[in-house]
Amino acid sequence: MPYTFITLPSPVGELKLVANGARLAAILWENDKPGRVRLGPMTQAPDDPFLQKAARQLQEYFAGNRDCFDLELDFVGTDFQKKVWAALLTIPFGETRTYSQIAEQIGSPTAVRAVGAANGRNPISIVAPCHRVIGASGKLTGFAGGLEAKERLLTLEGGQWSAIGTTGDLF
Repeated sequence: MPYTFITLPSPVGELKLVANGARLAAILWENDKPGRVRLGPMTQAPDDPFLQKAARQLQEYFAGNRDCFDLELDFVGTDFQKKVWAALLTIPFGETRTYSQIAEQIGSPTAVRAVGAANGRNPISIVAPCHRVIGASGKLTGFAGGLEAKERLLTLEGGQWSAIGTTGDLF
């Protein structure tokens, strides 16, 4: 089955919502790096009921009326990546975790950098909240949508972020 998609304007730029049947396969950023998320052929499907449901839930999130998502997800990646992405889904709305906390959570305490790499390849941003993962120093670190978008998402969720840090500090 080919992937279907719609585009959604949002406060963090235009998002491309991609489905595999009735499961969300990706949320791609307007300026996403080519190849960050590898998917097969896609067809635009503006009337797809599942994609409309996903768009509605994201709009509610951006409006401050939703703090969790109720969507079937289709993560495609390595077993390690899937462990990291599953851990992202456990981070409560409005809270953050460090890369080392995620590494501990998945039982790989020395794999902090690998957790960072998997986080960067998360195909379903926002819903699988990779924006909630920060450096141990509390600074914001890499994000596929850009650090400004990461800061906006955390602020939307109630965090106060006064400065963007780009140290790459994962520990």
